[in-house]
Amino acid sequence: MAYDLDDKGSPKLTDEKHHPAHAVSTREVDTAAALVAGDDLELDEAEALRVRKKIDWHILPMMCVLYWIQFMDKTTLGSSAILGIREATHLTTNQYNWLGTIFYLSYLVFEYPQNLALQRFPVGKWMSLNILTWGIALAAHAACTSFAGLFVVRFILGICEGSITAGFMIVSSMFYTRREQTLRVGYWFLMNGTAQIISGFISFGALHIHTKGFEPWQWHVSPQLMIITGALTLITAVTYWFLFPDSPTNAWFLTPHERAIAVARIKENQTGVENKHFKKEQMIEAFTDPKTWLFALFSALDNVPNSLTNQRQIIVASFGFSNLQTTLLGCVDGLIEIVTIWTGVTLAARWKDARAYVGAVYFLPNLLGVLLVNFLPWSDKVGLLFGQWLTGVGTTGFVLSLSWVSSVTAGHTKRITTNAIMLCAYCIGNAAGPFMWQAKYKPRNHVPWIVIGICYVICPLLLLALRVLLKRENERRNAEPPDTTYDDVYIEEVTPDGKTVERKVAKAFLDLTDRENRDFRYVL
Repeated sequence: MAYDLDDKGSPKLTDEKHHPAHAVSTREVDTAAALVAGDDLELDEAEALRVRKKIDWHILPMMCVLYWIQFMDKTTLGSSAILGIREATHLTTNQYNWLGTIFYLSYLVFEYPQNLALQRFPVGKWMSLNILTWGIALAAHAACTSFAGLFVVRFILGICEGSITAGFMIVSSMFYTRREQTLRVGYWFLMNGTAQIISGFISFGALHIHTKGFEPWQWHVSPQLMIITGALTLITAVTYWFLFPDSPTNAWFLTPHERAIAVARIKENQTGVENKHFKKEQMIEAFTDPKTWLFALFSALDNVPNSLTNQRQIIVASFGFSNLQTTLLGCVDGLIEIVTIWTGVTLAARWKDARAYVGAVYFLPNLLGVLLVNFLPWSDKVGLLFGQWLTGVGTTGFVLSLSWVSSVTAGHTKRITTNAIMLCAYCIGNAAGPFMWQAKYKPRNHVPWIVIGICYVICPLLLLALRVLLKRENERRNAEPPDTTYDDVYIEEVTPDGKTVERKVAKAFLDLTDRENRDFRYVL
């Protein structure tokens, strides 16, 4: 059996005996199909490595810088909390919590539209427009003197941020093999830790500024966002428009031959590069795939504790540390995140099929941290501080899940749908978390810490359950006879002299889903 075209130009199965050549519309296949169709390109290991390094040098620094900026921007609220923003703008506890929640609610509402736009439009261009809008919203923070003003700018930030992680997940799967994705996702995500360190020093400096008419939090927000971060954000928007590649098939820094090598490198992923046309059947498959919802549940529960981002400084200050000490101690959180993410993704990339195991083990320090914060004497502020720091180790599990979900999902529409569902779940967890921190639970906050502990118990179990599910599916496919359904598929091309020729397309570039392609094997 093979593909033919129906009356609408869509592919359908046809009997080979009645049609010796079977062609599909280029709308149906991956964008890389035209680049590599009919070519038996033999990859030279040294040349492939050279191309990968070239890709690294041109896109990884840009991804790292942007992720550093966006994390520092969205956590400004937490840093400003101990600098007086709550008092200066007359925020109640619930209003402060809403400022943390609205960011993720707007992220949630616009996440799927953002993913659809990332499929429909050039990735780099769409992201640059969002970065530009976000930069303007950042500058507006310093002018806010009330809950309403802060609410609006936080809402806009959430809309724009929805394009960043989703876009990076797509770009990582376009340019890198599945093993390489684990490391690269870790590299750009650990920039969150770098942002925490830099933000801590900026906060520390802001506390030493005493100017008539300006509160410390306004100095923290205004110079950081308007002068430093604001300028960097706007420069980054322009840079992304002109320099960030939309796909390996048109990356400006690669020669035509290098583009073919870049595409051939990721053939082993069986996920292709991208397809610009929305496929309803792939969206439905994403919604009916059990692993989609396991990843989503993990994402939601793992990010309920992320409410600590905006509460961390308040909690540390409540242990008895001064505002100056609290701002500097916040830098340690960033260092812990950098070290744990780097070690985690390195271990997961080095050990075959170890993603779930590594992610699960890294949750153990989190559980210890929760126990310490809950049961140590309130007078033991150093012990409480160490407990607080330990709760930052488990970020590694979420980083691994981001690269894992992209590695085990094929079909571009299915992939962007699955990414959107997972990131929507991420928003739900982040939006719900802040409301645990009620004034009536202070100072020990036992109720929110118990909720966080429960999440840290369930999350590693979900990772292990995913591994069992995918391993069983691999074993089922290994026992099946070879599937030749998609082995004889062609696209038509018109040569410079006007002739129409057919070029065979490899199964990896047919934009098949992981269910349709029985040669697909799930990484563990």
